[in-house]
Amino acid sequence: MTWVGYITYFLLFLGFVLYHLVLVVPMREMCVVERLGKFRGVLEPGLHFLVPFVDRVAHRHEAREQCINIPHQSCISRDNIQIDVDGLLYVKVMDAYRASYGIENYLVAAMNLAQTTVRSEVGKLKLSETFSERDRLNETIVTEIDRASEPWGIKVLRYEVMNITPSYNVIQTLEKQMEAERQKRAEILLANAERDSTINLSEGERQAAINLSEGERQRRINEADGRAAEIQILANATAEGMQAIADAINSEGGNEAMRMRLLETYIGEVAKLFNEADVSVVPRELAQMEGFFEGIDQVSRTMNAGPRGA
Repeated sequence: MTWVGYITYFLLFLGFVLYHLVLVVPMREMCVVERLGKFRGVLEPGLHFLVPFVDRVAHRHEAREQCINIPHQSCISRDNIQIDVDGLLYVKVMDAYRASYGIENYLVAAMNLAQTTVRSEVGKLKLSETFSERDRLNETIVTEIDRASEPWGIKVLRYEVMNITPSYNVIQTLEKQMEAERQKRAEILLANAERDSTINLSEGERQAAINLSEGERQRRINEADGRAAEIQILANATAEGMQAIADAINSEGGNEAMRMRLLETYIGEVAKLFNEADVSVVPRELAQMEGFFEGIDQVSRTMNAGPRGA
């Protein structure tokens, strides 16, 4: 073997030693180092030196948050309805020592624990509650898994339920129920609309009747006020007329004027009676015209004597 061969073997050996002597840990990882089979320590990101053939990297863990896909599984709700549930579990390694020696595979263990917890929590809820209380379901699952996985050196950050799928028969039943509910609400709305329409119509008729009665009452009040005013005016006019007649009688020549006026009125009434009657009959009073005028003359004298005596 030539010196070139020795140099080649030496360089290979030197490279092998350097490879096991220097360790660069990336920012996203944590490395667990064992020395002669025993735990030595956890190497943080950066440059580290190892003892060749004595120290070795036994485990490498992801320092970032990890997402575990929880496959769908069949669950039975509290009202005995079968549903399929799947989700996502987010975990992070907090203690590399426990994650390496506390559990064989913390990812598989976390997934199995999540499935068991989901089945247990879904069994406590009715089907309708699994949809309406999804946030509370997620929080409960996270709390239970985090408490159980504490010895594994991981932290359960959150759990998200992706899909809650009832069986086909349940879906058909729910669709029929929702259709019945929609029809019931439509009938209720229609009945309420008809009731409101009837109420509004009756209120309108009632208001119209009230308005009509109020108008009739006001009309009668106005007519009564008009008749009262008319009677008052006629009474005042009659009183004034009678006062004027009395004044005229008391004045000089009033008796003769009064007699002439009564005679004209009497003659006019008699002429009207002759025109309307089929048979011409001379009233007895007309034959006694002289007595009529004598009566008028006595009335006039009596009225004149009254003021003079006063």
